[in-house]
Amino acid sequence: MGRFGAMAGWAQRHRWAAVVLWVAVVAAITVGSMAAGSAYKNDFSLPGTDSQTATDLFKEHGSDQAGDSVEIVFKDTSGVRSAKDTVEPMLDQVQHLAGVADVRSPFADASAVSKDGTIAYASVTLDGKTEEVPREDVAKIIETAQSIETDHLQVEVGGEAARNAEDKEGPTAELVGIVAALVILVLLFGSVLAASLPLITALFAVGGAIGLIALASHVFTVADFTPPILMLVGLGVGVDYALLIFYRYRQELLNGVQPAEAGRRALDSAGRTVFFAGCTVIVALLGLVALGLGSLQGIALAVAITVLITMAASLVLLPALLALFGQRIQRHVRKQAAKTAEKGKTEGNRWRAMARVVQRRPITTLLVGAIALLALSAPALSMRLGFADSGNDPEETTSRQAYDLLTEGFGPGFNGPLIVLVKGDEAAGRTVRTALARTEGVAEASPALPSQDGALSTVFVYPTTSPQDEGTVDLVHHLRDDVAPPLEHDTGADILVGGATAASQDVSETLANRLPLFVAVVVGVSSLLLLLVFRSIWVPVKAAVLNLLSISAALGVITLVFQHGWFGAQPGPVEAFIPALIFAIVFGLSMDYEVFLISRIHEEWTRTKDHSHSVREGLASTGKVITAAAAIMIVVFAAFVLSSDRMLQQFGLGLAVAILLDAVVIRCLIVPAVMQMLGKWAWWLPAPLARKLPTVSIERPAHGSSV
Repeated sequence: MGRFGAMAGWAQRHRWAAVVLWVAVVAAITVGSMAAGSAYKNDFSLPGTDSQTATDLFKEHGSDQAGDSVEIVFKDTSGVRSAKDTVEPMLDQVQHLAGVADVRSPFADASAVSKDGTIAYASVTLDGKTEEVPREDVAKIIETAQSIETDHLQVEVGGEAARNAEDKEGPTAELVGIVAALVILVLLFGSVLAASLPLITALFAVGGAIGLIALASHVFTVADFTPPILMLVGLGVGVDYALLIFYRYRQELLNGVQPAEAGRRALDSAGRTVFFAGCTVIVALLGLVALGLGSLQGIALAVAITVLITMAASLVLLPALLALFGQRIQRHVRKQAAKTAEKGKTEGNRWRAMARVVQRRPITTLLVGAIALLALSAPALSMRLGFADSGNDPEETTSRQAYDLLTEGFGPGFNGPLIVLVKGDEAAGRTVRTALARTEGVAEASPALPSQDGALSTVFVYPTTSPQDEGTVDLVHHLRDDVAPPLEHDTGADILVGGATAASQDVSETLANRLPLFVAVVVGVSSLLLLLVFRSIWVPVKAAVLNLLSISAALGVITLVFQHGWFGAQPGPVEAFIPALIFAIVFGLSMDYEVFLISRIHEEWTRTKDHSHSVREGLASTGKVITAAAAIMIVVFAAFVLSSDRMLQQFGLGLAVAILLDAVVIRCLIVPAVMQMLGKWAWWLPAPLARKLPTVSIERPAHGSSV
């Protein structure tokens, strides 16, 4: 018996102590996190980019533009100037609120009133970036502004800070995912008790992880949208890992093994698979740290900790629960087996039949599967990265209504102004402003506003296109590459294009540029691990190519739905974080099924040396559990499409599609076809390399079991 079997033995002998210890630890973490609160903070800074350099200069020279801003937007069909006596006292109140650096009245600037006089906006400059200003301070600004609303005067508040300050929805998606997972488990095992154990294990792990990450947010930079991602990944992975072990435990019971020994064998075999798969996910997630973006690093660390805790729960808590309920589960399994025997059925026959069909036409199966994946992947080639803005918010939110009013009154570019910083005298600022106003793609340029020390001038540039439009992206490049250099030469000033819109573009382009290196590192490390485990050249190559195909197909689906507006989604760019996050998580999760299936095929190959038989039995033994585990993750992930948050919608859809394709098209069709075509060459390893590589075992022999 190996170390994992010994771990299961300890958990069985100290079953109550293990359960009580888990409950106590999770309770202590929860109480501690509630007492300490959270300190989630978004950090999208990217040193070396123009937008970040502009922000740093704003702070250095005491410019109000060092902080982000929100817009208080007014609409009065009889003319907003008639509401001046109501609006200005309210703006005076806002000026004295916490978090406010400056307020610019629409009546002090003619350009802040629409041409027809019905819409106007006041700019409220905050005393820091959006992520630095407490939400409650921004919520107070919204409350104060909307206090003057009447039947004739509409008041809305827009901007990124306003979006973040609005009330968020309850955990509907999480609850839907939990219920759906329970239903699938009950259908799989035919018992509420058996179905509950993997789910309880996952919930304990997720509960502990969320509290721990809330505490960690006081030390590390963890984005405020991390908790729902933890729930999403933790539930899916937690149920997945526990199910793999529980299914092996059930198979051992079906073979007549007593519950205690079945638990040890399950951990000694499937437990190793879970440990390897978990480590692979963690390695992939930690690879995100190399992308160098603060918030993304925090998410990677948080999700890696969540996976680590779910893995520990599956290896320690689950065996203890199996020891507590083993006898009841054994009785139920035997009753089910007797019913199946009466009907003359053998478990796995349908999967054997599918494997035979694939083996008769492996090339056709491979081509059909590969063409389908490549077709779904094609749209990803035109994927455009960016960030959602108020235009993607639900129509009932004040941020969305402010966005629509600004578009109606001033054009789409007013929702994403570019802030051009001129480091030079006031004359240089005026010269730059004049040139910018004449630039194609610019609807309007504000007067050059000097900083407190007079060393900087700031020009607000309003594009003719919306913040997410490709025309705005082109304008940023045009200003930086074509407009700024000759102006710098003529005026002797330094010119930088910054602001939230330019910063979002800088983050998106930086992530896109660094993604290939990240992918190469993760694929390389994962392939090396598979090389060590299976002592084969072709198994890791096949795994890497197929995993990349499933991920690219998922990104293609996201592009069709969210960028091109399929199924009623609002067209816009794909969230910049999505490709990296989905790659890291899916590549790791795909290894669960890869290792689980290939290790069973390898086990049969070692025993019989018959590659056709090995492929059939490997699929027959694992097809049901892979499909069930995938179905659970799919419903958990797909439930997040119900969220009102665009990023979570994309994240949930991408993970669900990737897992669906991986489990159905790849593991059940393409992998058996490829393994059949490779035959004995699937396990080929050059002799010189074989002598140098250490021997690493994932699956121990099944103790005479045919499972």
